[in-house]
Parts: sequence; C-alpha cells; structure tokens
Amino acid sequence: DALQGGITRIRLAGRMDFEASAEIDEAFMASARAAQALLVDLSKVTFLGSMGIRALISAAKAVRGRGGKMILFGPEPDVTKVLTTCGTDTLIPIYYDLALARKALRPR
Repeated sequence: DALQGGITRIRLAGRMDFEASAEIDEAFMASARAAQALLVDLSKVTFLGSMGIRALISAAKAVRGRGGKMILFGPEPDVTKVLTTCGTDTLIPIYYDLALARKALRPR
C-alpha cells in the first residue's frame, strides 16, 4: 500500500522460508523495481530463513540500483536477531518508529 510522500509499504507475514520466499518473489521484486522509497513491514513475520534474507537483499539492491531507498520496519525480536546476526541490518536499516522510518525514506 502507499504511504504519504511516495513511500510504498509492503507488509509481509508468516514464515519467510524457502516456500514463502518463492511464492512472493515475483510480486516482491516487481514492487522493488517500481518503488523509489520502499518500507518493508516485517512486524507479522514469525520466521526469517536464508531465502527470506536473500529476497530482502535482492529487493534492496533493485531499489538502490535506481537511486532509491529501502528500509525494514518493526521486525519481532527473533527476526531482528537473525537480521543482525547475519549483518543484513548493515545493508538495510531497521526502524521501529513509523515517523522516523518515513523521515529516513524522504528524498534529500
């Protein structure tokens, strides 16, 4: 869905494992290729596996390749631990406050 300021929000839910990542990959990448400012809401994701991480990084590269920005929003503690352990948070910033997230996505 769209937020003010030209921000596209994608809400993911459930397990982001091999099966789920394969299911959403095409639509997720299409959104990433179209968005200039992408907020990926992970607040309803209960598990994040390696294929889910790959999907997030691929999307971030697609957005960044066109000069855009992507951030992750509101992951649960277990998902945050996975993101920080594998270093994904250094590639894609994580925010928990929607106002700060929207500010971070504004063009400079």
